[in-house]
Amino acid sequence: MTRNRLYKTASEAVLHAGQYAYNGRKERKQQMRITWITRINSALSSITEAPKYSRFIKALSDKKITLNRKVLAALATNLPNAFKDVVLFSTKK
Repeated sequence: MTRNRLYKTASEAVLHAGQYAYNGRKERKQQMRITWITRINSALSSITEAPKYSRFIKALSDKKITLNRKVLAALATNLPNAFKDVVLFSTKK
């Protein structure tokens, strides 16, 4: 209860808060990537001819399709038919 009255304690609290905020920004990016991967993976499991996630990402890079995970997750949730077309095109030989 002294952080609002004592200068040293208050300045240490500000430094700690800044470090927590910095770490939180990094962690939020990691959590969003995990969420995108989960959404893509669940959409892939609903398509019968689709490969697993890792093979799908490899097929995208082999075909030089530069859609990032954020866009793929948005396609999977909002436009499942377009996502299915992307999956079938990337895995087509």
